[in-house]
Amino acid sequence: MDSSVEEPVIDCRNLWKIFGKHADEAMKAVQAQGLGKLEVRDQFNCVVGVQDATFTVNRGEIFCIMGLSGSGKSTLIRHVNRLIEPTSGQLFIEGQDVNTLSARDLRELRAEKIGMVFQNMALMPHRTVLDNVSFSQEVRGHDVRERRENALRAIDAVDLNGWDQKYPDELSGGMQQRVGLARAIAADPAILLMDEPFSALDPLIRRQLQDKFMSLSAEMKKTTLFITHDLDEAIRIGDRIAIMKDGALVQVGTPEDIVTNPVDEYVADFVAGISKLELISAGKIMEPVEAFERHSGPIDASDWPEAHPDHSLDDLVNLSISTQHPVVVKADGKAIGIVTKNALLRGIQGDVEDASTLKH
Repeated sequence: MDSSVEEPVIDCRNLWKIFGKHADEAMKAVQAQGLGKLEVRDQFNCVVGVQDATFTVNRGEIFCIMGLSGSGKSTLIRHVNRLIEPTSGQLFIEGQDVNTLSARDLRELRAEKIGMVFQNMALMPHRTVLDNVSFSQEVRGHDVRERRENALRAIDAVDLNGWDQKYPDELSGGMQQRVGLARAIAADPAILLMDEPFSALDPLIRRQLQDKFMSLSAEMKKTTLFITHDLDEAIRIGDRIAIMKDGALVQVGTPEDIVTNPVDEYVADFVAGISKLELISAGKIMEPVEAFERHSGPIDASDWPEAHPDHSLDDLVNLSISTQHPVVVKADGKAIGIVTKNALLRGIQGDVEDASTLKH
């Protein structure tokens, strides 16, 4: 094994959760006969919550699980800290099989390695912001000075300076959500589990909290499993996205992969209304220089606008507005690709494969 390849922080393997009195029997029938969700319901009066989920989350990554209500995403995330026992499958945290942990080791895992943020913060109304944020450390037996310092540091991180002595009913919904985030990061856990934490907020406040969360995640290098029903949110904050339907992971990939290469009609319907301008990069739609010169002849790009492979379609549009020339894409000072106006238009439409091979 290559020692330079880091082990994933979260490693979920063939995880199943079936609810009902005959769950074990149903699971055996699924494995032996390949029964589907409806057949399990009809034959065993059981509900398949998660079916054969396999994914990994790397250190420092924001991994979004996106699905409609009832898709199984909240059920899945609760297996990570074993709030729910799986019917079958394994889930590892930093190489440790969560399902084999003793009650004591499980409490330690939840207390020391994992922080959770829910849509409903469940803040204690009789406690101040400071006391709410420091409560989990209090339960763990941390001394007063240590938990106060950690709590104040977390409160500062979420921009709630000066509010530490206020009570929850004195705060807006967005501020209460910040308190919940501060509580989750106060003990500096390696992993954050976030179950639709911003979904009840107004759009502007929601976007502000998304920005704050992303900056905190990058700064603190948190590994995050983020649940949402909003594809725009998943695309905005996720390094990778898993789309879930009927308890199964339909597609896992980067936002760009999912929007440009949906695996089926279900995913295609989801991404149909997503703007490509900030999502698709120049590297995806450029034509290699050699290929361009084969059909257009040698180029002199000295007065052509220049872009980097990571530049977005929006960047390319701005570069193309004031010139009739194509855009030359450079990496390390070397021209590696050409984006013509036709290719740019195809890219905006989402036809990435056609755009990268389109002659001008």
